[in-house]
Amino acid sequence: MLEIENLHVEVGGREVLHGISLTVPDGQTHVLLGPNGSGKTTLLRTIMGFASSKVTSGKIIFNGVDVTNKPVHERAKLGMGIMFQRPPTISGLKLGKFITATNNIDEARIPIIVEKLHMTKFLDRDVNAGFSGGEIKRSEILQLTVQNPSFVMLDEPESGVDVENMALLGNAAASLLEKEIHMKNRTKSGLIITHTGYILDYLEADVGYVLIDGYLQCSGNPREILKSVKTSGYKDCISCRK
Repeated sequence: MLEIENLHVEVGGREVLHGISLTVPDGQTHVLLGPNGSGKTTLLRTIMGFASSKVTSGKIIFNGVDVTNKPVHERAKLGMGIMFQRPPTISGLKLGKFITATNNIDEARIPIIVEKLHMTKFLDRDVNAGFSGGEIKRSEILQLTVQNPSFVMLDEPESGVDVENMALLGNAAASLLEKEIHMKNRTKSGLIITHTGYILDYLEADVGYVLIDGYLQCSGNPREILKSVKTSGYKDCISCRK
């Protein structure tokens, strides 16, 4: 579904990503780990097409289409979706109106999803206005679910989320990524940034990567990588790159 070939990216005139190459096949979910400031969010924003990330070389291929220079809205129409780590507040736009405008699923499902995520009372409020950390993440996963993208990007879904909200969020993400059905029958793939790995308690990931200082350092079994990071931190990864 997604192929990234030798991607170099600048932000504010400084190269942040150096020769990133990875492939996410149909039906798979991959996770991205790395220290703060290593370029993980920049990679997701680049895949989505945000103007702040300038691709200086390399390609992004989505379902066989070169989207390297396509704007955000065209990538969204093709089937890309993103959950922000720190989404903006959108004053004057009610959450209910927003999900109606961006809906790409059977309308009869919307009230069920809203209720399951405990978001009914937020539909008449401005998007993210005065929401807690967990409420913002539930709002984000609600928006993604009704948008129904084929490629799902989650930027630190565990950040600022308590145990109760983590369960709601994790189960919703697993459903969005069609984890209840066999991989060969899935129409969704995903790329998830995680620091804690808590999201892996709710959905199985197929491949993990470590990003260090803008370089894709290694890939492998995500749980083994996470275990190594929890035991030794990223120092072994950093020394390996050197």
